[in-house]
Amino acid sequence: MAEVKEIISNAEEAMEMAVMYLDEQFAHIRAGKANTRILDGIRVDSYGQKVPLNNVASVTTPDARTIAIKPWDKSMFRVIEKAILDSEVGITPENNGEIIRLGIPPLTEERRKSLAKQCSKEMETAKVSIRNARRDGLNDLKKAQKEGLPEDAEKDGEAKLQKVHDKYIKKVEDMMAAKEKEIMTV
Repeated sequence: MAEVKEIISNAEEAMEMAVMYLDEQFAHIRAGKANTRILDGIRVDSYGQKVPLNNVASVTTPDARTIAIKPWDKSMFRVIEKAILDSEVGITPENNGEIIRLGIPPLTEERRKSLAKQCSKEMETAKVSIRNARRDGLNDLKKAQKEGLPEDAEKDGEAKLQKVHDKYIKKVEDMMAAKEKEIMTV
């Protein structure tokens, strides 16, 4: 019986990783509101090494439409601006010598639909990962049955695995609904 619990636990861990992946992907999709996580992928050249932007500057959101970046070293202004321009963020930084501001433009209806489609693709990727984890778990249960696990224990394990699968699929769908609402809200 411990073997069944271990198989289910491993599958659940893989499903949790899929949910974490989806959360990370959704964080990088700009929904018209200022969110410092859209800058997470930006790396800047600092003393010969590429480091995350938040390692060389303070990144805040003073209001719903602005991201403020305050470099700790004045020499980093140009490097940070160049890194933002070269990234896929798609926002031109404004520099006043003290702080770099990113004004988040409101999204057009077309852009909102495109972002919703992008979110759907990410959700499908997460769902596929969850289904693959279930399939791997089912294969492990069948293998364990061939190695002496009672058939009723294997069937109970399959039922538990299906419940875990359904829980994670619902979680992913709820995340998608929340993100879609965030994107479509003007």
